[in-house]
Amino acid sequence: MNKKSIFFCLIISACLISTGASVDWHTKAPFNQMPSVAPPGNPVRLIFIHHSTGENWLSDDNGGLGIALRDNHYFVSDTNYGWGPDDLDVGYDKIGDHTDIGNWYSWFRGPHSTTYLNALYVEQEQHASYSRLEDNPGGENVIIMFKSCFPNSNLQGSPNDPVPSIESNPLRSQDSSSEYHTVANAKGIYIDLLEYFRTRQDKLFIVISAPPLTDPTNAANARSFNQWLVNEWLKDYPYKNVFVFDFYNVLTTNGGTAQINDLNRETGNHHRWWNNDIQYKIDGDNDGNPNVSEYPSSFNDDHPSQAGNLKATGEFVQLLNLAYNRWKETPTTTTTATGASTTTTAVASTTTTAEEGPACPLASSLDNQEQLDTLRAFRDSWINTGSGAMVAAVYYQNAAEVTLILSRNPALKEQLKQLVSAHINKAGEFVARSEVTVSGKVTGEVIGFLNELKAEGSPKLKHAVGVVIRGLRDGSLLTGLGITVVKVP
Repeated sequence: MNKKSIFFCLIISACLISTGASVDWHTKAPFNQMPSVAPPGNPVRLIFIHHSTGENWLSDDNGGLGIALRDNHYFVSDTNYGWGPDDLDVGYDKIGDHTDIGNWYSWFRGPHSTTYLNALYVEQEQHASYSRLEDNPGGENVIIMFKSCFPNSNLQGSPNDPVPSIESNPLRSQDSSSEYHTVANAKGIYIDLLEYFRTRQDKLFIVISAPPLTDPTNAANARSFNQWLVNEWLKDYPYKNVFVFDFYNVLTTNGGTAQINDLNRETGNHHRWWNNDIQYKIDGDNDGNPNVSEYPSSFNDDHPSQAGNLKATGEFVQLLNLAYNRWKETPTTTTTATGASTTTTAVASTTTTAEEGPACPLASSLDNQEQLDTLRAFRDSWINTGSGAMVAAVYYQNAAEVTLILSRNPALKEQLKQLVSAHINKAGEFVARSEVTVSGKVTGEVIGFLNELKAEGSPKLKHAVGVVIRGLRDGSLLTGLGITVVKVP
């Protein structure tokens, strides 16, 4: 690997360079390019479709998910057994009674789905016991989180069986005891759900995989299906309003017993934010049954134990923040189909560009067009890397405030101009793929500039700049940009 300019990756990530070019989030692994894991700035309405496992996970005395969501600015409501309109697809009970994989067709795609969803989107009550924000921010539920219970991990068939079209899928509206509860049919249900999700980009859909069983009979099928959900299901889906959390995988390793978890350990299976990236680790179990639950509540009860639920809470919430921030940075549309006609309505985006919104901090600070052109070429050389897109996202979230701070602080603005003038040649060498070295002193200068910028900023900007500084100090940001740090005298 060439020794690349540490300085300009620092100064561009630190000073949030951009000309408003859009970030391409449409990769095979959509979350390789990361926005912030910080909580929403304002309360957001979230509804969780669940049964007993979800109830335990939410509970203050068990998984503590309700408290964690509250503390991250989510106003949480939920559905449970007995909730909602009559289930007109099954013909008995309420729609809230039916949350197996086959039932998701009824909720989101079946002939009565509009009735169910109209009730879901306005639901604001609690149907389980957990702490939540006191004040309802109003409007509809924005985040739709749904989970099936552990019997859904008993998937029949083979992962290699052909996936049926939705018209011929016998699992539609069926429960997990059905003979049609197979890997292929479950895939078919989820593939079809995307047809609805793509029409509701004003909503964020969070899929929570079904927890594992202790019975190993079909555990390999469950593992295969959930890996498909995380790695394959959304590969060709062009939008950012769907995210999968692999609750199943998180519960397949513990800290020694079902009452001790392995949260924050390097070993074990995880789905979490780790070292400034999403870690989806599935090879951390070295026992004879790597695909079964390691957190049963008791010998004959596959409800996850408190230790398992606490691990899931610890790993899930930052990923939810990430999914929310990624979704909010993109324009959204709502499509309503009526008969043969389709109407698409644009929904305002929080993303801004240099042409449409606040000026780029450097474009507003520099008066040398040649320098700006060089910096833009430099930016384009790394923006499609994971960390590169992340720092670009930081720019889009904070460009207006950074520009305002520089305009009000001539000394800080002059410091930025001097840093750029002193090292612009390094950016040019980087673009030309030349071997470039730089002293560690420059890193310190950039961090010093960042700390001054941070001191002037809002809490949101302080958090964002702090993330960049930590990434520079521990090397994770530079590694993510594909940069080798070379210390020279």
